[in-house]
Amino acid sequence: MQPEGKLGDVRDPSLAEEGVRLVEWAGREMPVARLIKERFSREKPLQGLTLAACLHVTPETANLALALQAGGADVRLCASNPLSTQDAAAAALAAVYDIPTYAIKGEDNDTYYGHIASVLDAEPNMTMDDGADLAAMLHTERQALLGGVIGGMEETTTGVIRLRSMAKSGKLRYPIIAVNEADTKHMFDNRYGTGQSTLDGITRATNVLFAGKNVVVAGYGWCGRGVAMRARGMGAQVIVTEVDPVRALEATMDGHRLMRMDDAARVGDVFVTVTGGKHALDARHFQAMKDEAIIANSGHFNIEINLDALEDAAVETREVRPMVRQYVTADGRRINLLAEGRLVNLAAAEGHPSAVMDMSFANQALGAEYMAKNAAQMTADVYDVPLEIDRQVASLKLEAMGQEMDVLSEEQAAYLAGWETGT
Repeated sequence: MQPEGKLGDVRDPSLAEEGVRLVEWAGREMPVARLIKERFSREKPLQGLTLAACLHVTPETANLALALQAGGADVRLCASNPLSTQDAAAAALAAVYDIPTYAIKGEDNDTYYGHIASVLDAEPNMTMDDGADLAAMLHTERQALLGGVIGGMEETTTGVIRLRSMAKSGKLRYPIIAVNEADTKHMFDNRYGTGQSTLDGITRATNVLFAGKNVVVAGYGWCGRGVAMRARGMGAQVIVTEVDPVRALEATMDGHRLMRMDDAARVGDVFVTVTGGKHALDARHFQAMKDEAIIANSGHFNIEINLDALEDAAVETREVRPMVRQYVTADGRRINLLAEGRLVNLAAAEGHPSAVMDMSFANQALGAEYMAKNAAQMTADVYDVPLEIDRQVASLKLEAMGQEMDVLSEEQAAYLAGWETGT
């Protein structure tokens, strides 16, 4: 590991050449981010701003960072999860692209929070979060820096929940745009990205065959919808657990079996938590699981699985494959935990495909531009992505894909805008 310096703290700078290839490969399927970068290079909407970003350090994220840098921002980057960093991408950012990066795959808890602190040492004017850990540290340990922060962005459901709680209790000190709430983020990134990448992570870690398996999906938000859809497409029998009646009804109408987790625990072969909450899988569920059950999490934090209870239930643990730790119970059952209960799609695989991250990161970049222009008129609250940004991202994506929308005629537009014409 290199000593921490002006270019950050990465595992091995010699990986930079490989990282550049990966960043360029990801960029092939990120045409919207590329168009934004080209415009940012001309207009410099972020000139003079220091931007601290706590994100998954991947080749896709590197393309976002380069667009922000092109816009004039002084970008500082750290990891938003100890296991999600791709070391080659981090090395390229630090050693080739001159973006101070603090991220090492497998870093311990102290290093993780130390890296967040290092990014904040730059005294940022803007934040970009994936889970709200950066904002949380600013509002607790580094409050002296809050006066210089004009605004920020948040990428995840989990982070938005935390920030809305802060705003409700009067603790939030600067405006945040909830990028996660953009249709071009949650409808595509959460559903198609999480759906594909979660099953990819589970497959890489276990080589399990999904066809014929009972796959239990905890949570039927956009991420849960995606996981359930992809598992069903691979031949699995999908069981959904949900606490919201509307989402539970939707899961049922989508053709999935709805059960309480207490009952699903007895029949599930593979469990995936995507609730954004705490202990979707708990002690009583581990007691009921069948031998060789596989459990994985694709929510942002590893608290969705009660890891302490799983440890207590075991008389022996062992690593049986990379990213697979087996917990053996007193009655001989084996429960296989993937990726330490962290984001399985990023820890055991490569995260979302570049094509879907293109839209999410376009929202991040345009959100930063919007915040730079409008922060002075915004109060300390959590805001949805402006509709015009959402539509702009969708239009650019369609154009890049070679797809053509229809357009309203003057007569059709007039009818939709009026009220006079009736039955």
